[in-house]
Amino acid sequence: MNIIFLGGTETVTGSKFLVETETSRVLVDCGLFQGYKWLRERNWQAPPLDITSLDAVILTHAHLDHSGYIPVLYKHGFRGPVYTHHATQALCQILLADSGHIQEEDARYYGKHKLGKHAHPEPLYDRATAEASMALFETVDFDETITVGDIKFYLQPAGHILGAASIILESEGKRVGFSGDVGRGDDLLMRPPRPLPELDLLLLESTYGDRRHEAQDPFVQLADLVKSTARKGGVVLIPAFAVGRAQALQHMLTRLMVKGDIPKMPIYLDSPMAISASDIFCQYHDHHKLTDKQCKSMCEGVTYTRTVDQSKAIAEQVFPHIVIAGSGMATGGRILHHFKRLLNQSKTTVLFTGYQAGGTRGAKMLNGVDAVKIHGQWIPVRAKVAAISGLSGHADYLELTQWLKQSALEPLTAIQLIHGDLDALEGLRTHLQEHTPFVVDVAGYRNILRI
Repeated sequence: MNIIFLGGTETVTGSKFLVETETSRVLVDCGLFQGYKWLRERNWQAPPLDITSLDAVILTHAHLDHSGYIPVLYKHGFRGPVYTHHATQALCQILLADSGHIQEEDARYYGKHKLGKHAHPEPLYDRATAEASMALFETVDFDETITVGDIKFYLQPAGHILGAASIILESEGKRVGFSGDVGRGDDLLMRPPRPLPELDLLLLESTYGDRRHEAQDPFVQLADLVKSTARKGGVVLIPAFAVGRAQALQHMLTRLMVKGDIPKMPIYLDSPMAISASDIFCQYHDHHKLTDKQCKSMCEGVTYTRTVDQSKAIAEQVFPHIVIAGSGMATGGRILHHFKRLLNQSKTTVLFTGYQAGGTRGAKMLNGVDAVKIHGQWIPVRAKVAAISGLSGHADYLELTQWLKQSALEPLTAIQLIHGDLDALEGLRTHLQEHTPFVVDVAGYRNILRI
């Protein structure tokens, strides 16, 4: 069996792992590259595999850095099955369509204002292509064994977000685990990741491979930031991932208001995608910690702004309020329009609540830049920029180590580290070598591993 690393190596984006046996070929994850321009340009290169011989795609979860390249495969003729959990399919239904729509809108905007080097900018794929690609999806339950040629696999819960899974794949007498994004044992919304079975090889994510999550209570951190902004008569702008993070913030803010820990003020969820994700989150309440009653309370305490006109009307609010909008790394979405209006005001607070990949606006703002470029225009950053890390959906390096120790992995099990920035990869490699009996290495882009 060969595993070819086509993405998610030496970076946290673009996860793609091609598994080849004597008779079968499957792609585990099919993500977009995000962040630095030189990484994003990989999305526009010819697909890095022979689509005509690809038997299937298997998705760990719905985030675009794991699923967002599927419409590109479809655009180039792939018509095989895409296997994933039911909840992941439901989330991809909105995430992929929204990705196509945003790319169409960006191309139209850049063309209208003559921005960039192309006279007639084109999207990587459009909404129609993204929607058409959903016909390829075939849903499976956790622990349901699926056979593709001489490959068998099943999904097991990984925490992180709704529907997220680790993939356990077997062929030619070998068993390989693909961790996907691994959640935390004490996550606010999701249940802990299930320990792994015995494996010959594990591909392990390393997003927080060199960091610990803060021990501070995220409810207290959030309340303090909201109260200080309200006293100034300002606005709290929260760039948030539509899946998982937006729902956690809704739950936290409505709970804090009910308890009187923050003043009552309007909360806007300004993201049609996040609104739809919240509906799906409530539909699958047996897959996370919140009860049906808690889900309803979370949704009823927030104003949903679906249309563009409703989004624009938020600007008419002159009293303190809170806006949650995509995207989580401020790379696109409606949050940019709020930035253009409010970043230059000192009474504004911008609150990041998740990982910011290198090269994104979020990372640049947290590093203290004086201005950010939005739609070709430089916007000064006079707002307070803050972050709370307690809401991360990724296990840190100690939590990953604990997960591995709880698993049935034998000493000398081979681990290839993926899905991490360079410092995180090296940090986790060093830690695991010093504190576990596993054989740990860092996967390289386009490397071929024979097992």
